[in-house]
Amino acid sequence: MFAGVTSGSTHQPLAANRPELMEEVKLYRTAREREKYDNMADLFAVINTLQCLEKAYIKDSVTAKEYTAACSKLLVQYKAAFKQVQSDECPTVEVFVKKNKLDCPAALERIKEGRPITIKDDKGNTSKCIADIVSLFITVMDKLRLEIKAMDEIHPDLRDLMETMNRLSILPSDYEGKTKVNSWLETLGGMQASDELSEAQVRQMLFDLESSYNEFNRVLHNA
Repeated sequence: MFAGVTSGSTHQPLAANRPELMEEVKLYRTAREREKYDNMADLFAVINTLQCLEKAYIKDSVTAKEYTAACSKLLVQYKAAFKQVQSDECPTVEVFVKKNKLDCPAALERIKEGRPITIKDDKGNTSKCIADIVSLFITVMDKLRLEIKAMDEIHPDLRDLMETMNRLSILPSDYEGKTKVNSWLETLGGMQASDELSEAQVRQMLFDLESSYNEFNRVLHNA
């Protein structure tokens, strides 16, 4: 009935004739290339998450307090991630978005403004303080996790953290983070520049900073 077709004909899968099609395709060949793609993936994820957060807030799926804390953290992470990707080939976030076919107008608007939509533009004072506090908490904790524990490596960031927290008017007077950070400043102030924190001190400082950071987010939720 159908010319050229035999009822008993069998067809082997294409991969059986071309085994190279079953080989894993790698985007990179060197460690540097791998790091490049990892950095791009990190930036892609942050922007995409920010877009999802903006849409969730528009749909009233998250509270204003939850949104403010999450958005502030994502904006800090975006700045760090974009620095790792920025180059002549990718000078702006708009170029990155276009190259990777990301549909994220809300995220781009948030990045452009540099603050959560829930924070009024009071000449950038409040939003900048929140962003700086988040960034400094993360910076100091990352240093400790990387075993960077010399006094002169930790003290400047911790001092900046304390000064920035003192400028943020929405922090309540009983916020324990100030007390804990100030206590560590006193400890570091009694050390020589080359002195290092002990393992026990590093562990305790990490615990104190993590609990202070979590409490800071709760303050933002209740602000």
